[in-house]
Amino acid sequence: MTEKIKRILKDRKGTSFPLVIAVTLALILLFCCLSEYFRLQIIAAGVREAVQDAVITVVNDNYAGVYHGVREGYAGGYQASGETGWEADVIEGDIYTYLDSTLGMEMEGARHVKYAGEEGTALEFAVDGLRVTLRNAPLAPSDPGNSQRFEADAMIRLEVPVRYGGRMLPSMFITLKVRAGYTEVF
Repeated sequence: MTEKIKRILKDRKGTSFPLVIAVTLALILLFCCLSEYFRLQIIAAGVREAVQDAVITVVNDNYAGVYHGVREGYAGGYQASGETGWEADVIEGDIYTYLDSTLGMEMEGARHVKYAGEEGTALEFAVDGLRVTLRNAPLAPSDPGNSQRFEADAMIRLEVPVRYGGRMLPSMFITLKVRAGYTEVF
C-alpha cells in the first residue's frame, strides 16, 4: 500500500491531484472539529467563571454576619432568635440576575439564554436548574480549627448547541459545580 502511494506521488501524470484534494478536505474537516471543540470549551469555561463570581458574591454578601461571628469567637452567620436561641442568618443572593447581567442572557421560559449574532436568532447557550447550597459554620464549635467553614455550593446545567458542517447536532449538556467559602484571616 505504501509503495502504491509513493508511486502515485512520484508519478508526473497528475494522478496525485485527487489525493491532494482528499488530504486537504480531511485537514479542513479535522480543523472544523477542533474549532467546534474549542468553542464548546471556551463557552463552558466562561459560564463556569461567571457562576464562580456569582457564588463569591453570595459569600461576600454574607460577610457581615459571618465576620461578626468570627470576631466574637464563633464561626458562622447567626442571629439571636428571641430568648430561645440562635438561628442561621445567611443570604442566598440572586445568582441568575448576576449571570444575566454578566453574560448578557435573558429569561426565556424556565431557562436563561444567550443568542449569538446580530440578529440574535442562533442560540449560543442556555442555563437552568440552578441549585445553591449554603453551609453555615457551626455556632461556637468545640474545635474551631477543624470545624466546617461557611461555604456556598452552586450547581447549574449548561446547554450548548453543537454545530458541524452547517448542521445542528445534539446539544452538549454539562453540569457545572462551583464552591466558594469564607475563610477568616484574623
